[in-house]
Formats: sequence, structure tokens, C-alpha cells
Amino acid sequence: MSPNNSVVAIYRQHSDADLAIKELQRGGVDLHKLSIVGKGYHTDEQAVGYYTAGDRMKYWGKVGAFWGGFWGLLFGSALFIIPGLGPILAAGPVVAWIVAGLEGAVEVGALGALGAGLYSIGIPKDSILKYETALKTDQFLLIVHGTAAEVAQARDIIKTTNPVQFSLHSDEPVVVAA
Repeated sequence: MSPNNSVVAIYRQHSDADLAIKELQRGGVDLHKLSIVGKGYHTDEQAVGYYTAGDRMKYWGKVGAFWGGFWGLLFGSALFIIPGLGPILAAGPVVAWIVAGLEGAVEVGALGALGAGLYSIGIPKDSILKYETALKTDQFLLIVHGTAAEVAQARDIIKTTNPVQFSLHSDEPVVVAA
């Protein structure tokens, strides 16, 4: 598997991202290959708490139930305070990509930790800027990473969930059955 196959979708609201995740799950997409990134609360909301216990995370706030559901489904979770973006909640493989991005930040120049993590899986810098802008405007990123066939399957499901936009990033040719 090439490490550079992913589909990234942007959703305006957490309820839209939640619906997409449920559709991906119903469609048989491996949730171990799915990540979600978002602010988790708006400026008028107050975070009450955050803690980790093994692979599970709890977060309270206006959309605490939304995030709490993901921590039960997805593996790996973190709260990052990223300059320019503020507090970002992340769940899934993207957490490891961000941490690895922090270690290699010097290599990718002006990209922040999130950008460096996304760049490490083959997402171009111009797309990363678009995704960071979406996060700054309180939207949510849904990322599915895997083989070209897995990503194509996820893309087909994501299309039906009405994202603001989505992009396929792949090094491998996608074979479509006739």
C-alpha cells in the first residue's frame, strides 16, 4: 500500500461529519483508517474538561456528546493547541501524523504541526492551506487513508453525504469496474 492515498472531506457542522462517519461505517470502511479533526467548540462555549484513559478520551462542552462518540469508535485521540488554529481535537491516525509532523517540522518549512502531518501522507501544501482555513472557520475535516481501492470506496460514500467539498489524494491509479 502506498502511504499516500487519502480522501479528505470538509463538513460545516459536527452533525454532518457524524452522519458521514455513520455512512462510512455502514458501507464497510475500516474505522481504523478514519480520522476526524475539528475545534470541538466555538468561542461562546466553554471546555469543562479533558482527560485520557488508555485509548479513550472524554471531553465536555457544547458538542461533548459528538466528540465522545468518536473516542469510542476511533483509535488515538488528542487535544492540540496549534498556533494560528487554536485548540484542535483530533481522533484516529491523524494524531500520530501530527506528532510525527511535530518531530519533522523543520523539514516542511512554514507548515504547522497539522500541516506537516498531512504533508507526510502525501497531501499537497495548497490543499493543506485549504484544510487549515476550514478548521479556522470551525468546520470539520474527515480523512480516510488506505489503499487506492479503500480510498475510492470511501470517496464514493462521502459523495452521498453532502460535504462542503472533498478531495482525493492518491499516488496509485484507481481502477473502476465497468
